Amino acid sequence: MNSGKLILVIGPTGSGKSMLMKHAIATFPELVLPFSYTTRARRADAIENSHYKFVDKAEFQERVEKGEFLEWAEYGGNFYGTLKAEIELAVAEGKILLKEMEVQGARQTKEILSKEELLTVYVDAGSWEELERRVLSRAHMDEAELLARRKRYEDEVTFIPEVDVVISNAGDDREHAKNEFVHLIQSVLDTAKS
Repeated sequence: MNSGKLILVIGPTGSGKSMLMKHAIATFPELVLPFSYTTRARRADAIENSHYKFVDKAEFQERVEKGEFLEWAEYGGNFYGTLKAEIELAVAEGKILLKEMEVQGARQTKEILSKEELLTVYVDAGSWEELERRVLSRAHMDEAELLARRKRYEDEVTFIPEVDVVISNAGDDREHAKNEFVHLIQSVLDTAKS
């Protein structure tokens, strides 16, 4: 019988999570990307796609009260969450799911899914100074936002002892991290098929 699994990718802003996710999706088209439900306003160019389902705050809150979310959190006045039933069904069907998640959501998820159903991967890009350099090379940020990101980074690194796998993405050698991530996912896929 096939055994499905949810692979969570966790790490600070600028660690390379998105790069690794895009590479994995291009390499393994059979991976499933679960929806994120959100109350944030739909951008003018946004559509219902494989990433987001847009709901209003009343519907989101109702689902929270009914315990329908595997995990959920509030960021910047908007709510984001993953429906428990969607994940549990896909795992039961033997699918391998890949999802980027914040530490708070990953901790919630670890309380619900078993070790056999979940693999947590932390992308470690090194020190705060290295991350700060990466973040600032992408966009200008005022001191307040930079300080908020540093505090979040300090919380995120405390999660490292709780994860199953750490992938190093420090320095400028992105290919090493990509290869490590691909090998990890291939081993999960091979195990699921056996």
